[in-house]
Amino acid sequence: MNAADDRAPEPPAAVVLGGSLAGLLAARALADATGGCVTVAERDTLPTAPEPRRGLPQARHVHQMWSGGARALAELLPGITDRLREAGVRRLPVTTDMVALSPYGWYRRWEESHHMLLAGRDLLDATIRAAVLADGRVEVLERTEGVGLVADGEAVTGVRIREVGSADAAERVLRAGIVVDATGRGSRAVRWLGELGLGEPRAREVDSGVAYASRLFRAPEAAREAFPVVNVQPDPRTGEPGRGGVLLPIEDGHWLVTLFGSRGGEPSADPADFVRYAREELRHPVIADLVGQAEPLGEVAFTRTTANRRLYYERMPSWLENFVVVGDALCALNPIYGHGMSVAAQEALALREVVRRHGPGSPGLSRRIQKAVARRASAAWDLAIGMDAFYPGATEHGPTLRERLLAAYVGRLLYTATGNGRIARRVTDVTSLERGAGVLVTPGMLVAAAVGPLKPALTAPPLTAEELKRAGLR
Repeated sequence: MNAADDRAPEPPAAVVLGGSLAGLLAARALADATGGCVTVAERDTLPTAPEPRRGLPQARHVHQMWSGGARALAELLPGITDRLREAGVRRLPVTTDMVALSPYGWYRRWEESHHMLLAGRDLLDATIRAAVLADGRVEVLERTEGVGLVADGEAVTGVRIREVGSADAAERVLRAGIVVDATGRGSRAVRWLGELGLGEPRAREVDSGVAYASRLFRAPEAAREAFPVVNVQPDPRTGEPGRGGVLLPIEDGHWLVTLFGSRGGEPSADPADFVRYAREELRHPVIADLVGQAEPLGEVAFTRTTANRRLYYERMPSWLENFVVVGDALCALNPIYGHGMSVAAQEALALREVVRRHGPGSPGLSRRIQKAVARRASAAWDLAIGMDAFYPGATEHGPTLRERLLAAYVGRLLYTATGNGRIARRVTDVTSLERGAGVLVTPGMLVAAAVGPLKPALTAPPLTAEELKRAGLR
C-alpha cells in the first residue's frame, strides 16, 4: 500500500442539507462551480421512481414550472427539457392555453408569451432527481439529518450529522468547504445561527389561512391529449374569505384539480363535497362542469400548511463564511401561485454564477450568494403577499402601505390585461419569473393602466367550441 492509500478521503467541496428539489439543484450547481464532490444529507429515503416523498404534503396539489424556472433548470441540467417531455411532462403556452377568471374578469387567450411545464409533482421530482444523481459528483446520504453547524471563528467548516431513526445514533462531523441549508419550512438555521452568536434575522409571515383540497381525475377520452389550464381566482378585495380552484392537465390523460379557500371558506376533505364546493363556492362553476364529466381517481388530499414566510438572512449585520440558506428555508411561498420550484431553480443558477465569478473560498462569498438567492426569491414573495396579505387575519396589522399602493396599481394592470394583449404580456413577464417587476412601471405601462382595457369584457369562460365538445359539455 502506498502513502496515497493511507490518506483520509478528501472532504466534499460542499454539503447540502435536504434532498428536496431546491437541495438537489443547489448540489448540481455547486458541483459545476467547484468541480468537486457534493454530499446531500437527506432525512428520508428518496424514491427511485415517480412516487410520493415524505415531508412534502403539498406534492398532492397542483404544481407548475414557470418558464423563468424552466430556463434556469435547462441551464443547470442540459437536456432536461427533452427528458421531461419524454417522461410525459406537458408544455403549455401562456396565455394561449389558459382559461382564467381574474378578480377583474376573464382573461383573453392571447398569443404565446411564455410557457409552463405541467405534471404531477412526483414525476417532476423523479425526472429531475435522476438527472442530478446521474452526475457522479453528487452523492446522497439518506436517513441523515444535520443537527448543527461546525464553525471556526466566523467561518463554517462543516456540519454535525446523525442517522435518523436510531435512538443511540452517534453524531459525526462532515467537513465541507461550504454548507447549504435546503431543509425547507422545518429549517433550524435560525437556532444554529443563534447558538453561534449571530442573533436572529428579521422575519415576516403572511398566512391567509388557505386550505387545499385536491383530487385526481381521468379526463374524458377526447380531452386527454390536450386541454387548457382552467383557473378561477378569488377576489381579495371583497373582505370575504377567498375561494378558488385550478384544473391542470397533466400526464397520462389526467386532470389534477385543486380547490382552495382562506379562513372561513375552506374546502372539505370529504370527496362527496368536492364538486359541490367547486360549483357553489367558486366565482364561476366552470371547474365543476368539467370534472362532472371526468372520472375521479382516489381520495381527496387535504393540506393547511400554506403560509408565506420570509427570513431576511441577507440583511443580518454579520454572516458566516461558507454558509448559505436557500429554498423554502429562506422563503416559503403559498403553493397556489406555483412559484416554489421555479424560484428554487433560479436560486441554484444564481448560486453557481456567484461561485464561478468569485471562486470557491473567496472572502465574502457566502454573503454574496445569500444576497443573490434572496433577490431571486423577492419577486415571487412580492407576488404572493400582494394577494395573500389582503385576506382577513393574514397578518397582525393588515397590509403595509407599500403593499396597498402596489396592489392598487397591479390591480389596475390586471384589469387592463383583460382587454389589452401588450399589457397581458408584460404581466406574464413577471408572473412567469422571466423579468423583474420593473417592466410594470415604465411610462408606457403607466399610460396603458390609466386608459384601461382596449377590448370589452368577456362574459363567459373562453373555452372554444371544440374544447367544450371534447370535455363532454356539448
